[in-house]
Amino acid sequence: MTTYLEAEANPIRNTGVIRLYDAAAFEGMRRACQTTARCLDSLVPLVQPGVTTEAIDAHVYDFAVANGALPATLNYRGYTKSVCTSINHVVCHGIPNDKPLREGDIVNIDVTLIIDGWHGDASRMYPVGPVKRSAERLCEVTYRSLMIGIDAVRAGGHVGDIGAAIQAYAEGERCSVVRDFCGHGVGKLFHDAPNILHYGQRNDGPEMKPGMIFTIEPMINLGRPHVKILSDGWTAVTRDRTLSAQYEHTIGVTETGCEIFTKSPAGLDTPGFDFAMAA
Repeated sequence: MTTYLEAEANPIRNTGVIRLYDAAAFEGMRRACQTTARCLDSLVPLVQPGVTTEAIDAHVYDFAVANGALPATLNYRGYTKSVCTSINHVVCHGIPNDKPLREGDIVNIDVTLIIDGWHGDASRMYPVGPVKRSAERLCEVTYRSLMIGIDAVRAGGHVGDIGAAIQAYAEGERCSVVRDFCGHGVGKLFHDAPNILHYGQRNDGPEMKPGMIFTIEPMINLGRPHVKILSDGWTAVTRDRTLSAQYEHTIGVTETGCEIFTKSPAGLDTPGFDFAMAA
């Protein structure tokens, strides 16, 4: 049986209880999430051939400090970077390093910034110069998967509705949905209940109620859905080395649907805008 509690009545640790947040909490999440969105916007001109993911990591750290924020991943469970950078067949949790990006790469950049204890969590895909149409299409399908999942959010529905909608669309586009990772509750905790699967059946899982806050972050592969973790303990890659993509928003459930907290203020969070013009 699923248990729900007003967030202030629940200790700040993952107890499996789903927190319901009030208007003040929603405002706190807006501040944190919009800072994260602006950070992701600021990376557009930086993501170019020859730039290292280490430089991206340094930029995110500097942006966070300049905006009164802290990167949530820095020293989180032993992770030593301020951002995750996942290139081509890396599904998620790619660790920044000194290897330069190459023209034709696609890279997911996943940023979570903390302001006043609130976690703003989002990720986007960035093309590194011109990319192949197959890579471009994968990013389009993945972004559309995210937005279809968001469209399934409504009070009185179930979290399984989100995954069912994403799976039906992605597989209909001849892509596969990664099963090994999921979205999650977020707020004063980085990872909280409930888990948000990106596959499954309608009417499964906890009921969605106004005040819930969670991420939706589908990882979509061109090939099969299977992944493996590399020896660093973090980096997840596709087993068949086909391309993978991910988009992520943090949303809050409302009486009439949901609010996307991490939407780009400059409209740079969709795969359709002209990166060259934005740079």
